[in-house]
Amino acid sequence: MIGEQRALRVGILGCGPISQFAHLESAQKAKNVVLQAVCDADRELANRFGTFYDAESIYFDYDQMLADPKVEAVIITTSDAFHVPAGLKALSAGKHVLCEKPIGISVEEVEDLERKVRETGLILQIGHMLRFDPGIEAAHDFVRNEIGELIAIKAWYCDSTHRYSMTDAVQPMPRLGAKALKPREDPKADKARYYMLAHGCHLVDLARYFGGPIRSVGTRLLHRFGAHCWFVDTEFENGTLGHLDLTIAIGMDWHEGFQIYGERGSAIGKIFNPWYYKSSEVDIFHESDATYRRVLGADGHFYRRQLEGFADVVLNGAPMRGASIEDGLASVRAMVAIAQSARTCRPVTLTEVSGAV
Repeated sequence: MIGEQRALRVGILGCGPISQFAHLESAQKAKNVVLQAVCDADRELANRFGTFYDAESIYFDYDQMLADPKVEAVIITTSDAFHVPAGLKALSAGKHVLCEKPIGISVEEVEDLERKVRETGLILQIGHMLRFDPGIEAAHDFVRNEIGELIAIKAWYCDSTHRYSMTDAVQPMPRLGAKALKPREDPKADKARYYMLAHGCHLVDLARYFGGPIRSVGTRLLHRFGAHCWFVDTEFENGTLGHLDLTIAIGMDWHEGFQIYGERGSAIGKIFNPWYYKSSEVDIFHESDATYRRVLGADGHFYRRQLEGFADVVLNGAPMRGASIEDGLASVRAMVAIAQSARTCRPVTLTEVSGAV
């Protein structure tokens, strides 16, 4: 209990870098969450971070953590290939799930997970933390409530050739376990696939957050001097036109953002490197009085905010503000369609796709 508010007791699966940089601290700081347990196959990592973040229990076996009746929900921070299997296990054990993005790597496995969510009635939220960025939330509210009809959405995610120089300056050195659970195949061996799963999923979810469901995509992919560039012409189901730019990496600062054009105004946003925990700078133009407005977004800890939002859904039945399993499945379909369109050089409708990214 925290004051008069009951706290959700969570267990974190995985104590690797993403947990160290985002989820352990979020569980410690969240106003409606208690870190009940951590679990990692590497005992040194589990003991180090479980102790540091005051977890009540430390596990080296996932099944044992799932058997703990005090653990009500699980945060899954493993490699992408393990997301769906770990999610299925958690749901079968009666635990709610907050899973790192992307939710899966193939359409079929995410469909299996979607069926399990429906069968159990439990909450599953995907860690698309940009939905909890105050500037992006303000733009979403404007699109939903004020902008009227949309005509176009542009969004871009361009990683920087200097990103690790920047992040190394603000992050602690990650502790790497000697017994980390790794997929059979190196997920970084196919760079195009890795970049799409790791970075493209953010871009696709952001576009869907603003524009709604995507009907089809037409992709051009260029690979030069070690860089990959996807230009994706996007048709939304509501008729809005879209253009997505995923370029990894560019010889400049981190470059991520969006532009939205609508009937009664527009919005333009600059999104910062996530590890700065800085709210996006979003200028919203209101045609009615010809003014720009910008939310300060002083609290830019979107990882903590997404965990609090997840806990609010579980504890209080609040509306889901994060990405649902349906959103996750749609994003995986979009990434598969983008990859297929790049190979075939023709537009691909999302309902036609199957298989892996």
